[in-house]
Amino acid sequence: MSDVFSQSGTARYDIYTELASLRLIDPHTHINPHSPASTTLADLLGYHYYTELAHSAGMPKSRIEDKAIGPKELVERLVGGLGPLENTVQYSWLIKICRTFFGFDEDRLHLNNWEELYDRSESIMSSAQWPDMVLDQSNVEAVFLTNDFDDDLAGFDTDRYIPCLRTDDLVFHLANPTVRERLAKCTGIELDGSLSSLRESLRALFVHFVGRGARACAISLPPTFTPTPVADGRATTALDAVLQSGLMADDSNKEALSRRVFWTLAELCDEFELPFDLMIGVNRKVYPEGVFQGQDLYDSRVSLIQYRELFNTFPDVKFPVSVLASVTNQELVSYAWIFPNVYPNGHWWYSNTPSTITHDLAARLEAVPQTKMIGYYSDAYKLEFVWPKFDMYRKVLAGVLADQFVRDQGWSIERAVDLGRKVLKENTEILFPRRVTPRDHDANTPDSDSDRSADLGVVATAAAGLAAAGASLGDDSDLMNIDSVEEVIEDSVEKLVDESGAAEGDDDESVIGAAVGATGLAAVAAGLATEATSDEASSEADKPADRLDTIEEPTTGDLADIELVDPAPVLVDSEEAVEAGIAPAKETIGDDDLMTIDSPDVEEPAAEVAQDATELDASEPGSEPDATGGDVDAGDVDAGESFDTVVMDPNFASSGSDSGEENELKEDEPAGDSMDDLDDDLGRSDGGDDSLATAAFDSAATVIEERDGGSVKLDESVAEHSDSEPQLDPLPAEAELNELDLDDVELLDAGEQPAHDAASIGSLLDDEPLDVGDLTTPDDTDSPAIQQLRGETSFAPDDDSLQLKPDPLTGELKYGQSDDSDPVIPQSDGIDDDNDEFNLSWLDEDDDSGKIEG
Repeated sequence: MSDVFSQSGTARYDIYTELASLRLIDPHTHINPHSPASTTLADLLGYHYYTELAHSAGMPKSRIEDKAIGPKELVERLVGGLGPLENTVQYSWLIKICRTFFGFDEDRLHLNNWEELYDRSESIMSSAQWPDMVLDQSNVEAVFLTNDFDDDLAGFDTDRYIPCLRTDDLVFHLANPTVRERLAKCTGIELDGSLSSLRESLRALFVHFVGRGARACAISLPPTFTPTPVADGRATTALDAVLQSGLMADDSNKEALSRRVFWTLAELCDEFELPFDLMIGVNRKVYPEGVFQGQDLYDSRVSLIQYRELFNTFPDVKFPVSVLASVTNQELVSYAWIFPNVYPNGHWWYSNTPSTITHDLAARLEAVPQTKMIGYYSDAYKLEFVWPKFDMYRKVLAGVLADQFVRDQGWSIERAVDLGRKVLKENTEILFPRRVTPRDHDANTPDSDSDRSADLGVVATAAAGLAAAGASLGDDSDLMNIDSVEEVIEDSVEKLVDESGAAEGDDDESVIGAAVGATGLAAVAAGLATEATSDEASSEADKPADRLDTIEEPTTGDLADIELVDPAPVLVDSEEAVEAGIAPAKETIGDDDLMTIDSPDVEEPAAEVAQDATELDASEPGSEPDATGGDVDAGDVDAGESFDTVVMDPNFASSGSDSGEENELKEDEPAGDSMDDLDDDLGRSDGGDDSLATAAFDSAATVIEERDGGSVKLDESVAEHSDSEPQLDPLPAEAELNELDLDDVELLDAGEQPAHDAASIGSLLDDEPLDVGDLTTPDDTDSPAIQQLRGETSFAPDDDSLQLKPDPLTGELKYGQSDDSDPVIPQSDGIDDDNDEFNLSWLDEDDDSGKIEG
């Protein structure tokens, strides 16, 4: 029988042929790695697709799930009920399996031919290599598993059967005591009611799975679930209720705990960089009387808006999302269109039919970036179903590419194949990358390059550690010098290279790199040993911290030989560094080159030389007053002499002068703590008190600069060259005002406080009070009455006058006027009484309002 995909020369055929040659990874199955393939036809026909379809077609559940019958009798019963299923895509899968793997050459399986097929297939499947034969013939490299959280992940090849942490029980069934017992057993952590114990147990699962090569975490979610964070207090209450009441706990507590566990899983996926597969929208046990795995259905009421907070909160977690209906697929396409971390994933369960795949796939290819689609997964329970399911998808994909891209858009076949390769293969490999995990090696198997490199690193590290440990001991015989370290490294490297069995002349870059690293570590170890040796030369009494402890009441003389180093990085001129022996004398280092010493707290000669150089530059040959007021001859300074170094916090340094009197301890000052004292006292010895440390720095922190005019304190020098703004006098002098001709400026003394007594306030009042008349006069007196202003009696509001109307000339909104004539202003014989009252008779004399021009 031939179809369009067997007709060469067509775009569909060419694209399909190229896609069929790809060796694939199946990103989601329910394969049992300990029994991945079928052993009889009963394993194939027992797939829930056939049992639920047969039951739907009228076969009683009791005949399908009868535990008293064997596998061969079950096959006979199911074959007898296959007639009504011959139109389904699931039936076509079964026929293709029989043809591809068992040499079946008929189009239909019925009661007259099933037994021969049963016996032949059983013989073929009995081979120990049968699982590998199925994978190779299906052109499949590896399959993802669906592992329970307490799976030990042992006894199978995790490169071929890739672990995936399935978390349904953890999220939705933690109230079940059995689930909690399984969790405690596999992690060794009992849930004690604290959220930390819950998180630690979940994290232990991730450590275990990732360590065994897991590449994803997965969960199937009901349409009612909305993942949101749960506050610690609410989560603790829910966990306590579940631990105490178990399955009888209140639904609200179980729901809150489910959301908390789910959110924690998302956080762990973020931490361990695992994709989180979300299979959204299935309602469990919709048909309780159905056969096993034939009771669940999807629900179109689900919406991805329920997951918006999840997608926004974890932008670095990749979410491959599977949905069950085309209406949800459109929403999924939109979310993958917008969210960078949302990936359409396969065609799940009830949407896994050619027509639905064609519709949903076309929508995805038209709208989703080509790098974001996981084309397909088989969801198979046995390896034999991987090939027919993928082949169905390959044909649909080839058809959509041929019709919508080659025919409609004019793409070349090669370009369409490239797109199909991304969707079918490459995106899966990128989204679920292989992780490097430790592998158990056979005792007779030579170590790998990485193992040998690790061994060399261990040797070098151990040598460095031994040198450092010896340096810390008091006995010189326990120290390891540079020669002994090099001998250990060389012997270990030669031994490891010899044991690796490498042929002479091999270019083993890993061994060479490890040897170089080992040599570097040896140098570090030698440096530690040398530094420790120099430390031994000085007595314990010379340590600044110990010496400060021994001084009960320190004076400037006691602290004169303790050098104070600014904790800021010290810049050292290259010539001085070379002379001091802290920098190599190379031609590549110029006169202007500087070396930065970033760690003044480490006892190195660099900081000491820096301070010496600063002091020597500040003085010419001769004598210089030291901190104690005495003279120190420059020639008396031994080049090899080292001073004890104390890191000084600048906040503790005082600005004392040259005189010996001002350098004495300020015992009369209060010892209260300032804000700077909240920081750690870098100059304080362990066990010392604040007064001792403060006094020490007050007396010994004076830095003096020598100038021609005499000694100048450092703080005075800094203030002298300060770039801060000059301080302006806020009250200018009278001469300055006269210069500016500002006669109206009143000079006020800002120091005077305003007076608030009655006499002062009264002096500021007017001498003549305002005469407002007698406001208490009775109404029947001759006092003038208050009269209305002109025109007030003319306003009579009505509905029209209260309406806003546009002015015909300006467009300004104004209150409209009534249809009445202009308002009449009452007058008394043409004489305005108001004018007479206020002596405004001149207004009447010049009134031209009644005149009309021309």
